[in-house]
Amino acid sequence: MFNSKQFFIQRFSSHMLEVSRYLKYIFNGHLVFAMLFLVSALAYYYQAWLVQIPDRFPTAAIIAILFGLVTSYSPVRTLLKEADLVFLLPAEHKMDGYFWLSLLYSFLIQLYLVLLIAAALGPLYFATYPNKPTTQYLVAIVVLLVLKVWSLLANWWMLKIRDRRTRVLDTLIRLVLTIVIFYFFVKGEMVLSGIVTILLFGLFIYNYFLSRQYPGIAWDLLVEKDRERMHTFYRIANMFTDVPQLKTAIKKRHSLVAAVTSRINFSQEQSYHYLYRITFIRSGDYLGMYLRLIIIGGLCIYFIPNLWMKIVFSLLFLYLSGFQMMTLWQHHRTIAWLDLYPLKKEWRQAALVKWLMQLMIVQTIIFGLLFVFIGNLLGLAVVWIGGFLFSYVFIHGFVKKRLV
Repeated sequence: MFNSKQFFIQRFSSHMLEVSRYLKYIFNGHLVFAMLFLVSALAYYYQAWLVQIPDRFPTAAIIAILFGLVTSYSPVRTLLKEADLVFLLPAEHKMDGYFWLSLLYSFLIQLYLVLLIAAALGPLYFATYPNKPTTQYLVAIVVLLVLKVWSLLANWWMLKIRDRRTRVLDTLIRLVLTIVIFYFFVKGEMVLSGIVTILLFGLFIYNYFLSRQYPGIAWDLLVEKDRERMHTFYRIANMFTDVPQLKTAIKKRHSLVAAVTSRINFSQEQSYHYLYRITFIRSGDYLGMYLRLIIIGGLCIYFIPNLWMKIVFSLLFLYLSGFQMMTLWQHHRTIAWLDLYPLKKEWRQAALVKWLMQLMIVQTIIFGLLFVFIGNLLGLAVVWIGGFLFSYVFIHGFVKKRLV
């Protein structure tokens, strides 16, 4: 006899086995060390900034927006696969246990984000409102958890509605109401917060009765949602190792391709130079990741007050970019012509080394120009000299040994 709860446990075990296989590559020693350093440094400057926080700083609005976002973001992970559209459809009336466990799983895996946001905003709350009792912030966290459950259930009910615009509008309304609830709560306006909570509860009840008009399960929509989330995970994992399940999207970007390949000669020796440049521009998320690291690193350089910590962050993000771009070496390993064509392996290694060096030099120049913008020529000199030396040592002392 079909047992939906037992089926979920089996599907969950299979899912965790697959995820853990890639997580060990994502959270490798180098990345963990870099992230620990980044978090520790940001926490230090965060505490230092709280000591001199401006009197009119919009703490209530920031807490309300972040609490509202983390509450409204409540995707339901069903772990369904395309084959379930055929094989589970006859057992739809027996799937209640499976979906209740999937809701519980969805809530538990999102708790880390709730606790992370609550822990990060706690010092800001107590620095802004030193006279308010600790219990009030704890109550706000409890309210956050309750509204999180509401949001998760509402999202589950709205997954029976196929009209995407209706689902998006419902999410936006719940997001706005949730932000207003937390804003009034942090400001101490409990009556107004209670009134808006009643409105949100009314919308919650409306979601329930609306879903009752659609008794069936939108199997294809559930499968599509889960496939999209797994695709996102695979894209992240693909930055660290090869993911066979991932179908890489190719973007043309003719202008950028022309810009990075215009000086390459049409010869055998230059084949890999051309390949790695267009791969960086068109395939996967290499270009996007490279630009995001530059932007985040630039923000750290601009806002961190200490000069030497600015320099350390410059080198840290330079290292992260170089380390992540190393995966270009493995990008084409499943393509047979790399082994069949009469191209020397030394050419391939030299092409990637040169391209990575150019990328790190461009990033070093950008970080250095930020010091010009903030009027610190000493930082400019140190970052440019240190960045060029670090790039050379990193490429020739670390990267080349792993290009095998």
